[in-house]
Amino acid sequence: MEAFIFDHVRTPRARGKADGSLHEVTSVWLASRPLVALAERNHFDTNAVEEVVMGCVNPVGEQGGNIARMAALAADWGEAVPGISVDRACGSGLEAVAIAAGKIKSGQADLAVGAGVESMSRVPMGSSGGAWAQDPTMSAKTHFVMQGISADLLASLHGQTRRDLDAYAAESHCRAARAWGEGRFARSVVPVKDFVGLTLIERDETVRPDTTVESLAALKPAFTEMGQKYGYDSVALQRYPQLQRIEHLHHAGNSSGIVDGAGAVLLGSATAAARHGLKPRARVRSFAAVGSEPTLMLDGPAAAARRALERAGMQPSDIDLWELNEAFSTVVLTFMSVMKVPHERINVNGGAIAMGHPLGATGAMIVGTVLDELERTGKGTALVSLCVAAGMGTAMVIERV
Repeated sequence: MEAFIFDHVRTPRARGKADGSLHEVTSVWLASRPLVALAERNHFDTNAVEEVVMGCVNPVGEQGGNIARMAALAADWGEAVPGISVDRACGSGLEAVAIAAGKIKSGQADLAVGAGVESMSRVPMGSSGGAWAQDPTMSAKTHFVMQGISADLLASLHGQTRRDLDAYAAESHCRAARAWGEGRFARSVVPVKDFVGLTLIERDETVRPDTTVESLAALKPAFTEMGQKYGYDSVALQRYPQLQRIEHLHHAGNSSGIVDGAGAVLLGSATAAARHGLKPRARVRSFAAVGSEPTLMLDGPAAAARRALERAGMQPSDIDLWELNEAFSTVVLTFMSVMKVPHERINVNGGAIAMGHPLGATGAMIVGTVLDELERTGKGTALVSLCVAAGMGTAMVIERV
């Protein structure tokens, strides 16, 4: 059975700090906004939705207690709609879409939503803790380092220079600014309003059109002290002794931004399309997740992409557009090199370096971003992928219909 994508929406992404436009918005209100928009845009009976799967990387405090179910209720969806929250770190939003698609493909649901949310200004990154960083046994066993060290490690292993990384980052801002300027996001980004209807945010607020390689060159590397003073470099070099040292090259300007945001994708079967008057825009061809070496952590997307392509019976040459989360510049540069993907076919509207990475939501957001671009350009196929903390990767192939 086929799983079709009928629609998708996302909120703008706001700075994940106290001065961000969404800081005073609760996580559940933020998560509910895409659900409200999906129902308003598509006029289906929400009671027919058989699952809301929602990615959330820090499901504690106001984001805890199964925020997927609470978001559906906050959106005034039918009480019959169940919800489940999932955490595959940065891949959570795409995993949510994959679970929803899997239920449809297996015949266990006709209509489902894959979504994601992260309010990083209200529930900071790392709030949920975990054995990997906090249990010395696990830290030692896996050569645990902070993710910024992994980024610098990956760049060092591939011989990437500071200018390489900064050039990619500057282009991300340029592409995102152009996409906003040309209205490419207008169809799918819904403003966030407060309880009395006041608009809080309409556009991503971290895009800097004036970013250049020269302006980025003025920023100091962010992870030098962490690596050298706190010993993470030594830990990483135990795992990768072929390196003499780790070159610290990443900083706030060539790393993904900390932001608040939410997104949702409406999926269903051919039966659901006929029953509810929904028009399929794409089909989910395949999806995959893999594990990778946890110290390096960020090189999983290529292996996940290969597995998803194999399951779809496709080759990299069959993919028209690629969308890879810009966790750090090195992640995309490495992926392009390994998969032989030209820059003009990947992240063509910018990415998380410019617009930010709301951890649990990004995967669901970029499925929609690349679908809109397929439709805008008349192209047919896309592959979406993300690197994942603790050494994983996740990927999905979609095809426009």
